[in-house]
Amino acid sequence: MPFLPTNKAELQALGLPELDIILISGDAYIDHPSFGTALLGRLLESAGFRVGIIAQPDWSKNEDFLVLGRPRLFFGISSGNMDSMVNHYTAQRKKRNDDAYSPDGQSGKRPDRAVMIYTNIVRRLFKGTPVIIGGIEASLRRIAHYDFWQDKVRNSILADSKADLLIYGMAEKPILEVAEALKAGIKISELTDILSTVCYVSKPDGTLLPDAELCKNKLTFHQMNRLFYENVQTTALYQLNGGRYIKHNPPAEPLTTSEMDKIYQLPYMRAPHPRYAGHNIPAWEQIRQSITSHRGCYGGCNFCAIAIHQGRKIQSRSAQSILSEAKKLPGVISDLGGPSANMYDSKCRLGFPDSCKRRSCLFPQICPNLSFDHDVQIRLLDAVAALPKVKHVFVASGIRHDMALGNRRYISAIAQKYTGGRLKLAPEHSSDSVLKLMGKPSIARFEDFAKQYFAEVNKAGIKRQIIPYIIIGHPGTTSEDALHLKNWLQRNNIKVEQVQEFTPTPMTISTCMYYTGLNFDLGTPIPVPSPGEVRKQKELILGSPQRPQQRQTRDLRKKTK
Repeated sequence: MPFLPTNKAELQALGLPELDIILISGDAYIDHPSFGTALLGRLLESAGFRVGIIAQPDWSKNEDFLVLGRPRLFFGISSGNMDSMVNHYTAQRKKRNDDAYSPDGQSGKRPDRAVMIYTNIVRRLFKGTPVIIGGIEASLRRIAHYDFWQDKVRNSILADSKADLLIYGMAEKPILEVAEALKAGIKISELTDILSTVCYVSKPDGTLLPDAELCKNKLTFHQMNRLFYENVQTTALYQLNGGRYIKHNPPAEPLTTSEMDKIYQLPYMRAPHPRYAGHNIPAWEQIRQSITSHRGCYGGCNFCAIAIHQGRKIQSRSAQSILSEAKKLPGVISDLGGPSANMYDSKCRLGFPDSCKRRSCLFPQICPNLSFDHDVQIRLLDAVAALPKVKHVFVASGIRHDMALGNRRYISAIAQKYTGGRLKLAPEHSSDSVLKLMGKPSIARFEDFAKQYFAEVNKAGIKRQIIPYIIIGHPGTTSEDALHLKNWLQRNNIKVEQVQEFTPTPMTISTCMYYTGLNFDLGTPIPVPSPGEVRKQKELILGSPQRPQQRQTRDLRKKTK
């Protein structure tokens, strides 16, 4: 199958007089299921819709948005696989110099707040054509939210962008339902009950969140987020945004294994579009030899957006589907996994009932109704490794060490066969008070896993490392906590080359705590480190900053002369 058309010449070559749907993305066009625009484009194509893609249009040129004409049904707009603000700025609000989703890693190929910019342009050029927004940027701004880069509470991006409809989450089911409805002649304003969408309504008819304008008050913002998280899985929620009510429908049902298999078996070219010939796209190089085995995460880390975007219900592909893809990737498979690799094929014995109010199946303790079997993943890894043209297969996306505790067979397999020398784990901190605010298990669980892991390593007579992910500056962290972390690293002879500074991304629980200064569950005050305090924590963990050391060296040279 050819690539989906990106200009009129390609449209004519395919013999298509017009398109039904045009998808606009802030990423380069890579026809591979790891990239949401390509996945949704192929899915819509398989359902009989004529689909085109406009990738990284220059927002200063109208012609870049006119290149495929007017779609018969709608425009679908996203910033790409990353939020454009996270893509562009560091935790200290400094501009990044590169973009992994652009040719040669070049920055500046998409605007800040790409979803809003693209939508405004399309609205101006194609009056009357429905515009649907989605992807991670829209998904995490679907209600009133705190915006770290402007340091204020903003309206739902649906209201701010003036789009017609917002699809949140992974989007396969709702986008097909919307496309079929519009094809049948139903007006987009009438689509108010589709799961995993946010739409406009004339008046509320259910649980009402505080008005977006009132959420500027920190106590109200805290109450709004508590109400949202308590009801989002099961109830339609309403909120007044910019003078109009929006309706937040509950999430769509997760994909079945059969549905997942069909999506990953669509006829992707599994390559960047030919327009990028001779250019390196870093994100593609990172994933080209990897395989997604499942989606979703029930870990419930408070700083993480995966559960509120992908959902906490695990959606797994069959072993046959994964093996079929592995046969197309001879050599080394760099990663076989998902958000947490060892959540593959795990389930809730009760089917995640509406009565369950837990945000995490793992914290503070692993839920007794959680069903997971690491032997299933071992059999999958073994089967892929046994393929004639596969040289090695690795798990590089990380695992939940607290889930793996007690299964020495799994720990042995990960230690001896399925990590490439370095296993990435995410203890995140050493202070139990900070970990509790993060929604992470005690550091003692990490230490127990490390002991078992290195026991297996020593038994095999091989060299391995555990690379810990560390977050500094999380709400509730004090200088004493940072010192505790430094001492813990030294005591365990762990040298970290970099740490991650906490970034308040929209709609996470940790971001709510950052803005309000309140413990999310208790409503009690907690300290929130200032940017200067975060820098001091970072210097404490990594050592003295480089510039003073260089200056000191120059001074010594002067004295020597």
